[in-house]
Amino acid sequence: MFVPCPHCGFLVALIVSRDGAAQHCPRCEGLMQLDEDGQLLDTGDDATPADVPLEPVNTIDATPASTPTPVAAPTPAPASEPAAAPAKPRRLAPAFARTRAPRPASRRRRAEWLAICALALVLVVQLLMSQRAALAASASWRPVIVGACTVLRCEVPAWGEPTAFTMLARNVEQAGAPGVLAVTASFRNDARWPQPWPSLRLGLSDVDGITVAARVFAPVDYRGADAGGDALIAPGQSANVRFEVVEPAPDIVAFTFDFR
Repeated sequence: MFVPCPHCGFLVALIVSRDGAAQHCPRCEGLMQLDEDGQLLDTGDDATPADVPLEPVNTIDATPASTPTPVAAPTPAPASEPAAAPAKPRRLAPAFARTRAPRPASRRRRAEWLAICALALVLVVQLLMSQRAALAASASWRPVIVGACTVLRCEVPAWGEPTAFTMLARNVEQAGAPGVLAVTASFRNDARWPQPWPSLRLGLSDVDGITVAARVFAPVDYRGADAGGDALIAPGQSANVRFEVVEPAPDIVAFTFDFR
């Protein structure tokens, strides 16, 4: 229990020792004794030891009539933030125990649309390649087919437009041998693309305008030794041909040329 010191009034925690030794006040070192009933005995020494200076302390006054002076509680120091724990190395689970997070719906849907578009593109290319011969004969589709075959390394049929050949000059006259006619012609390719040498149809008429004879000459017929040369005539290119035919009748006065 706490009892006031009879010498200085300091509250002292009274401790009863087993050997009955007296206790001294920790402030003034005055002797403090208890009687048999546990009451504090007055030793009669009210003087304060001279070698113990009396210092004011913030304690509760032992005088009953006085009001205890409140003691301000010390302001606690702000607690410092705990230091961040060092990052632990990430441990990966075995491959068979790992679970993959599902992909977002938007990303999966985008991948599905890309796959559908790729398959549709492949189908369109296959259709174009299977019909490239017919499509290459169309002036509107031919650039598409030519571009696709340039990438895919496929062959495109040659452009055929006989009406795009323009006749520049033509003539039929007697050759050196009797009954032989020498035919000469000059023409130009006015098409947008190269095309093979055309077939020439020659018609001979008499004075009455009746067609006496007609024949279609293939390139190998009128080109002769030059048939193994260029197989195509480029756009804007001109060509000259000359060949001989047997005169079918003596009264041939007119002739016609057509491109096939």
